Amino acid sequence: MIKSIPLNKLVQSPRNVRRHSDAAADAELKASIAACGLLQNLIVRPAAKGRFEVEAGERRRRAMFALADEKILARDHEVTCLVLEDSAEAAVETSLAENFHRLAMNPADEAQAFAALVAGGATVEDVARRFGLTVRFVEGRLRLATLAPVVFEALASGQITLDIAKAFGATSDQDIQARVFEQVSSAYYAPNPDSIRRMVLSGTVRGSDPRARLVGRDAYIAAGGRIERELFDNDDSESWVDVALLESLAAAKMEEQAKALAAEQGLAWVKPTLDPYASHDLVEGLVRLPAEPAPLTDAELARLDELDASYDEHAAILEDEDSAEEAVAAAEAAIEAIERECQDIRARPPVIAPELKAEAGMVLVLSRDGTPVLQPVFYGERQAEPTEADDGIEVVAGEEGSDRHRTTLSKRLVDELAMQRRDVLALHVASDPGLALDIMVFTLADADTHDWQARPSTTLRAPVPAGPIIGFEAKDAPASSALAELRSGLDESWRAGTDVTARFDLFRALPDESRAAWLGFVVARSLEASLNMSGERQLPFQDHLGSLIGIDMAQWWRPTTANYFDRVSKQVTLDALTDVGGLELSSRFASVKKGDLAMSAERVFAGTYITEVEVREKALAWVPEVMRFASAAPEAGEAEIDASDAEPGVDCEIPRELAA
Repeated sequence: MIKSIPLNKLVQSPRNVRRHSDAAADAELKASIAACGLLQNLIVRPAAKGRFEVEAGERRRRAMFALADEKILARDHEVTCLVLEDSAEAAVETSLAENFHRLAMNPADEAQAFAALVAGGATVEDVARRFGLTVRFVEGRLRLATLAPVVFEALASGQITLDIAKAFGATSDQDIQARVFEQVSSAYYAPNPDSIRRMVLSGTVRGSDPRARLVGRDAYIAAGGRIERELFDNDDSESWVDVALLESLAAAKMEEQAKALAAEQGLAWVKPTLDPYASHDLVEGLVRLPAEPAPLTDAELARLDELDASYDEHAAILEDEDSAEEAVAAAEAAIEAIERECQDIRARPPVIAPELKAEAGMVLVLSRDGTPVLQPVFYGERQAEPTEADDGIEVVAGEEGSDRHRTTLSKRLVDELAMQRRDVLALHVASDPGLALDIMVFTLADADTHDWQARPSTTLRAPVPAGPIIGFEAKDAPASSALAELRSGLDESWRAGTDVTARFDLFRALPDESRAAWLGFVVARSLEASLNMSGERQLPFQDHLGSLIGIDMAQWWRPTTANYFDRVSKQVTLDALTDVGGLELSSRFASVKKGDLAMSAERVFAGTYITEVEVREKALAWVPEVMRFASAAPEAGEAEIDASDAEPGVDCEIPRELAA
């Protein structure tokens, strides 16, 4: 029987099968009821004191009560309900049936519906507000409504995925969308969003494109590919018209190269990609295997000794003031070649344990010059749980010590359910920045105790860089000592947990300042070594960070005989003296031997050498240009850290909205 019942007479039923909900979905439902009213009646059952228990529609009841709290609906608002006279057992089945038999809308249907509302005069903001959605979500669905008809129909029929459809929407030209759709429909390989996006954004490909360099002009033309050239075009600037054919040829060549490398390297597999990097989608579901740089051979160690000796010989020429210009130029060129060869020898490819190699794989990327390159990372495929039957996996649900339910599910269903459960968790973590921050910091800090054989719960990684020199520690440097002291002052009580779950709970229980200290440390220890110089040692982003902070390098590093002056030429030391005291100062030491000069320079730049006050101040502020960060005054409200007031802990607070 259909009946109108006041909202304040409706109560939750203990038999309602829905126990969990979703905050975002509840917000959408609330917005929809506020805009359109209740479109589907509730199913209720009479209860004591004139009340009615809601057997199906609890989310709608709660949404209306929330609207009543906001004075949008009255407390006695009349709600249309279907009143059941069934038994309690039958009511449970009714609740289950009402919640179970549901089908989410196809994105194509959503796009058409939103487009119809906008065509009727509603704004994007109106649609978003009325359905409790974000403006960006509505705009994305409206973009789908403008796809070429053939692409839109493919989305509606399930022929292509939503991600593929979005890739077609990278251009608004429906002719291009239709042409690319026709090309990929006849290709032998399955398209992915990245390849679709490349194709719709570039109707043609230049001859300098990495895919073109990989395939080669002759092979492309032999396969029926077309090339268009303007009057002044060359092989690099000419236009290759048949992009789908080029993608197909390039994919086939990369696949062939991947198989050859797998056999050559003794790997279980090599995954090829036409991108210059291994995308997340490509390595999703894989676990990174431990690998170490290959050890140096006896011949390589001997060669490094020879190069060190040769380096010293040429360095002596540079230090000798009587050396001819030609000899100095030759020595500089020789030293550059020596450093390059040493770097090539020490740049060892990673090696993996023999027992792991047979099941390991690597990713083959396409470099920007069109050369297939193996990324120096080994991956392993996660092993499925062993099963007794081929057609299903026995699932045991519930916690230890409780009533546990056993059932058998197909592997495909287990995987699909796991991914959907992951997405539910991900949505809630993304909506809670404080929890997300704790997860990130804890995961990076807990990596020290992580067992690589155990399956990690996230892909977060921040390995400590090895540095260009293995084992080097500047123990006498103030910054290195302060960093070590900071590390020793971190609260590690959370490590007492017996497993990752217990450790995480203990970590979250730490005070805000303790967790903030861990945040600073795990980020800081991931920094690579760099200098303010051209070449591979230059990292502009680190220079930018130093500029933002306003670091005064002279407060943290002073040149000494051991760390600088004894290891540079005499002229470099004299130039440094000239910088702070002019030729008058450097000329005092021009005839001094290099060893004595280094000790004198250390005193000058430590401020213990008797000289003019102005010269002393300049000397105390001097560091080599390569050690400096770009100078910038701290912003208002920022404080520059000084070596004299460095503390072992980190004096900062996590914003309350992140620490909640």
